[in-house]
Amino acid sequence: MTQLLDTITARATPPGTGGIGIVRVSGPQVRAIARSVLGSVPRPRQATVSPFLDGTGDPLDYGLAFFYKAPASYTGEDVLELHGHGGVIVIDQMLARVTALGARLARPGEFTERAFLNGKLDLAQAEAVADLIDSQTTAAARCALRSLKGEFSQQIGCLSKIIGEFRMYVEANIDFSDEPVVPLESAQAQERMEKAKAQLSKLLDRARPGALLARGASVVLSGAPNVGKSSLLNALARMERAIVSAIPGTTRDLIEATVDIDGLAVCLTDTAGLRNSVDEIEVEGVRRASAAIETADLVLELIDDSDPMDLANRVEPQAGDERAHLFVFNKCDLSGRPFGPAKMGDGRSGVAICATTGQGIASLEQAIKIRLGYVDKGEDLIMARRRHLDALERAMDHLNKAQDHIGIALELLAEELRLVQQALGEITGEVTVDDLLGEIFSTFCIGK
Repeated sequence: MTQLLDTITARATPPGTGGIGIVRVSGPQVRAIARSVLGSVPRPRQATVSPFLDGTGDPLDYGLAFFYKAPASYTGEDVLELHGHGGVIVIDQMLARVTALGARLARPGEFTERAFLNGKLDLAQAEAVADLIDSQTTAAARCALRSLKGEFSQQIGCLSKIIGEFRMYVEANIDFSDEPVVPLESAQAQERMEKAKAQLSKLLDRARPGALLARGASVVLSGAPNVGKSSLLNALARMERAIVSAIPGTTRDLIEATVDIDGLAVCLTDTAGLRNSVDEIEVEGVRRASAAIETADLVLELIDDSDPMDLANRVEPQAGDERAHLFVFNKCDLSGRPFGPAKMGDGRSGVAICATTGQGIASLEQAIKIRLGYVDKGEDLIMARRRHLDALERAMDHLNKAQDHIGIALELLAEELRLVQQALGEITGEVTVDDLLGEIFSTFCIGK
């Protein structure tokens, strides 16, 4: 276990007024702090009713105290939790009291960082803590919880073991090349390689939609004024989120709503109608709309299917942006176009809907998922982050290179297998650097 000399403290409940406020303390001075604040060290893992004393022995608050003896605690260190009343002043007084006794205020995520450093969690599990807290949908929360329990780490461990056994097999043939202990047959090597690649490919297939599930997706509604963008936002959100009016230019600022599409959190942004205008406010709205479009994961480009001029006057997206566009033919109750999957005149796909009646919305939601690359695999998804995907993709690249060296260069084959294991080790933290840890844990909330 890593020996950390300082003791940290933080508010473990959200700032503001509430029924309960929790101050958490972790480190070598916990027992001394407990004796000063409570009069004694509570029995481990038992709720103890006690006054919380200031420096003169007068009560600051009354509540429950919990002591977790190392190493059987979240951080692996001695931990004290003081559960008092949730007033802002009360919690501030308790933090001031604890810091006066030698603790320092914790950095964001420092409690979980200590859990990682002390071997209570690996790095993927530690990240799952933050993902669970930040989950915006039930599916995301369940996926994060599975990673927190170690499912993702176990999969990485199994794959690393397969690679490790293959690597040992190769290196044994290098070390005893004159008289190989077990001759390395190309067919056997290819079989082992295909097994490793199949398992890694399966892991990637589970992780890619899981990465999207973790961060959510940004979808922007664009189009000319009065094509029905605000109506579509309301239809997808199942609530009156945006003002709907026949007056062009009603939407001038960005309006957002987060919706749950089969477990995927999608942040919808309604934008100002794209047109030339002399109105300064509307011009600013169009500028903000264009900026939102540039950073979106997907742009739903609405077209008034009842107005032939709207289709004729639309502006083609820039080359390279077409991948992020999905055409939405609206007002098809007036045009007569069948609801559901549809096509542009040049064959590009879209969806026909009526935003005011909701017809075709289910087909649009399916099309959104497909364009975003989100495949709902239920309990089979892995909550992954961008860095996890990068590591898995690098591992696959090294496996492909290793396969090219089978039967030709054993030393290069062994080196590529080592790099595969190194990439996998980055996910769980077996291979890591301090800069990466600082970047990861800085995104956590303080107190966790």
